[in-house]
Amino acid sequence: MTSDIDKTPGAQDTPPAGAEAIKAIPVRHYGRYVTAVIAIAILVSIIYAFGQGKINWHAVPDYFFDHRILTGVYKTLLLTVLSMLIGIVGGIVLAVMRLSKNPVTSSIAWFYIWFFRGTPVLVQLFLWFNLGLVFEYINLGPIYKNYWSDFMTPLLTALLGLGLNEAAYMAEICRAGLLAVDEGQTEASHALGMSHGKTLRRIVIPQAMRVIVPPTGNEVINMLKTTSLVAAVQYPELFRYAQDIGQNSGAPVEMYFLAAAWYLIMTSVLSVGQYYIERYYARGSSRALPPTPWQKVRAHLTTFSSRKVTA
Repeated sequence: MTSDIDKTPGAQDTPPAGAEAIKAIPVRHYGRYVTAVIAIAILVSIIYAFGQGKINWHAVPDYFFDHRILTGVYKTLLLTVLSMLIGIVGGIVLAVMRLSKNPVTSSIAWFYIWFFRGTPVLVQLFLWFNLGLVFEYINLGPIYKNYWSDFMTPLLTALLGLGLNEAAYMAEICRAGLLAVDEGQTEASHALGMSHGKTLRRIVIPQAMRVIVPPTGNEVINMLKTTSLVAAVQYPELFRYAQDIGQNSGAPVEMYFLAAAWYLIMTSVLSVGQYYIERYYARGSSRALPPTPWQKVRAHLTTFSSRKVTA
C-alpha cells in the first residue's frame, strides 16, 4: 500500500496521457448583432433625412456666437442660479415646517407643496404676471409703494414663478433626506445638550446631503430647461433671443436647433459637475469611489497598450 508521502509531488496535477485542454467557446449572441445593425440603420436614415431636409444649416454656425445668443445664455444661467437658490432655501424651510410637530406649521407647508406641485409652471407664471387684477398696487409702508404692473417686472415674474415652484419639489427632496438620517443621531445630540437648530446644522443636514444632492442635481438641470418658459412673460433669455433672431432672419427652425445645441452644452457641463459633487458626498458611504471619466479613459488606454505589447 502506497502512502500519500510516497507520491511524487505534483503527480495529481499532471493530466493523464492523451487528455486535451478544455477550450471555452463563448456563446454567440446573434440577436445583439441584429439589434445593433437595425439601430445603426435607423440612425443613419434619420441623419440622412435631416441632411436632405429644407433646413439652412449654415445659419446655425453664423449665429452660434452672436452677441444676442450669448446674452441669452448668460441670462439663462443667471435665472437658473437665482431660481435654484430660492428653491433650495424655500425647500429647506418647507421641509422643516412639514416635519414640525406644530399642526399649523405643517399644514401650511403641506398646502404650499400641494398647490405648487399641482399646477403647471406656465400657469403660475401667468398668474404672477396678472395679479394686478387682485392687487392694484403693492404697499410696504415707507419702504416701497408702487403699482403692481410696475412692480412685477418680467425678471421678478420669472424668479417667483420658477423659484417658488421649485421650492415645493425641493421640500420633498429635503424631507426625504432628513428622514433618511437615523433618529438616534438626533437623540444623541439632544442628550449632549445641543439645540434643535444646531442639531439640524451640525448633525442631520450634513448626513442628509448624500440623499439630497443627487436629485438636486437633476432639479438644476431641469430648471435650466424650464427657463425657456419665461419667454411667455416677455423675459429675454436664450429661447426668446433665438425666436427673435429667427423671425428677423427668416430662419426660425434653424434658430430652434441653435437653442437646442446651447441647451445640450449647458446641461452636459452641469451633468459633469453633478457627477463630481455626488462622488464627493459618497466618500463616507462607499468603500471604493466610482472612477472618474478621466480614470476610465486612462484604464482603457492602459489595457489597450498592454494588449498591444503582448501581441
